[in-house]
Amino acid sequence: MLPQLYLKELGSQPIVISLSTSFIWLGLLFGSSLWGSLGDRFRRRRLLFMLLTGDAVVIGVFALLLPVSVVLPAVLLQAFLVAGVSPIAMSVVSASSSPSSRGRDLSWLSSSRALGLMTGVIIAGLLLGSLGFKWSFITLLFIPVLGLLILLRVPDEEVRSKKVHESARSWLATASLRRLYLGTVLRQMGNAGALSLIFVYMANLAIITQSMGAINALNHAVQVIAMLLFGRLADRVGRKAVFIAGFGLSCFVPVIFAFSRGGWGMAGGFFTLGIAFSSIYMGSIAHIGDLIPRERQGVMLGMYESSRGLGGFIGPIIAGSIVPILGFRGMFMAMAGIQVVGFLLVLSTGTAQDH
Repeated sequence: MLPQLYLKELGSQPIVISLSTSFIWLGLLFGSSLWGSLGDRFRRRRLLFMLLTGDAVVIGVFALLLPVSVVLPAVLLQAFLVAGVSPIAMSVVSASSSPSSRGRDLSWLSSSRALGLMTGVIIAGLLLGSLGFKWSFITLLFIPVLGLLILLRVPDEEVRSKKVHESARSWLATASLRRLYLGTVLRQMGNAGALSLIFVYMANLAIITQSMGAINALNHAVQVIAMLLFGRLADRVGRKAVFIAGFGLSCFVPVIFAFSRGGWGMAGGFFTLGIAFSSIYMGSIAHIGDLIPRERQGVMLGMYESSRGLGGFIGPIIAGSIVPILGFRGMFMAMAGIQVVGFLLVLSTGTAQDH
């Protein structure tokens, strides 16, 4: 939220503001697979310590209130670093779980991440409304520092990947994973495109920054509970049924945004987004954990995050280009159309190994 609004204050064009979101997803695209692969081979705590330290440094750069030419690369670098946290943590949990409890075990991790995102956006909105950009960034700098202090108390282990015959490319050759990854790219294109200018859109609707933070936090607040529920549901009814439902529901989110004219409508969109994403995410990562041997789960879960990153990079560029021509409503409807294609692709997947 803060980079979007800061770029808006600098007078940046919509395409430039949406690029900040593209750069976030570009960092996720390259960072997730790399850090996930390294997490299969090296000490995970050491990697996490390095990632959080880099995150704190980049937030300090934001506090300098530098021009667009520095802000956008800083966004990219921060995203590249933070992208490693999820695949490393998920690989630890997934590899130590049984198929019958993998969805539940991963749900605790995913729910905790949603709780952090919810708290973060609320804090950012409150800080910006009272302290301005500079001191908001300085205050937020202490969050990864706190994470470093907590990380010191986490037991370390040396993880060395055993040699396995199957490469990441060979696993992606299976229809089940290939269509899931491609569907994820399309879904994320539509989702990230819609969100890339969402705070600018809310500003045009005269929604104050404090309310923006609370509305955005609703998405993550829903995820805190929904991740736990869908994780257990994935163990009971199967992975595919859970992520298919999420892909379908996700198509309606940009449509809700398109017809919203105030805070309540936007809140409805973010509420729906929280449910849809939780269903997609829990079903998908449990499905990947079922199919991939534990020695390769770091890289394959990282590649799943990278597929989200690819869609997230492309979507905002399309959205920023559409807005000057079709306006915000036209852009939202176009993003919904892209998500429908992704839903149909995943829906056409044949019966996969499903536990």
